[in-house]
Amino acid sequence: MPDPFVSSGLFEWVILPLLIFCARICDVSLGTIRVIFISKGIKYLAPAIGFFEVIIWLLAIGQVMNNLTNIASYIAYGGGFAAGTFIGMLIEEKISLGLTSIRIITSGDPAQLVQYLRSQNYGVTCVDGQGATGQVKMVFSIIRRQNLPDVVDVIREFNPGAFYSVEDVKSVSEGVFPAERRRFPVPFSEAIRYFRKGK
Repeated sequence: MPDPFVSSGLFEWVILPLLIFCARICDVSLGTIRVIFISKGIKYLAPAIGFFEVIIWLLAIGQVMNNLTNIASYIAYGGGFAAGTFIGMLIEEKISLGLTSIRIITSGDPAQLVQYLRSQNYGVTCVDGQGATGQVKMVFSIIRRQNLPDVVDVIREFNPGAFYSVEDVKSVSEGVFPAERRRFPVPFSEAIRYFRKGK
C-alpha cells in the first residue's frame, strides 16, 4: 500500500526541496568561511570545515540527481546557493578576522584625525602628497577589521570630504593597535591562535 505522505506529493514538492535548500545554505556558508580561514592562514580549521562542507554538498546533489524530473529540486538548489552566498557574507562581516590597511587622502588638515587615532592607540603614518587638484595629506594605518566601522566614523567626523580605501592585510611583523574588544569570554583570536599559519 503506498505511503499517503509520499503519494500526496508533499514530500516531493515541499519537504525535499526545503531540505535541499537548507543543505545548500549550510554548505555554501561553510565554503565562504573556509575560504576566509584559508586567506587568513588558519590552516587546520579550513580543512575540517571543508570536510563537512563537501559531505553536505554530496547529500544535496545526491537528492537532486535522484529526482531529475523534479523542477522544485533545481529551484531549491539554486536558491540555496544564492541564500548561502548571502548568509556567508553576513557571517564573514560578523567574524571580522584579520587586519586591514586603510589609506586616507584629504586636501584638508588631518591633524585632529591623526591626533584622535593616536590617542586611541592606532598606529598612524601621515605624509604629504600631490593630488589632481593640489597638495594633499595621506594618512596610513593598519587596523583590526573589527575596528574598521569605528575608524570610518572618525574619518567622516573629522574629514568628511576625505577619500579613503581599504585593503586586506594577510600579516604584519609588528604594529600599534588598540586593546581588542572581547566579544566572547575568551577572545576569538586567542581561541584560534594555535590554528594560524606558522603557530
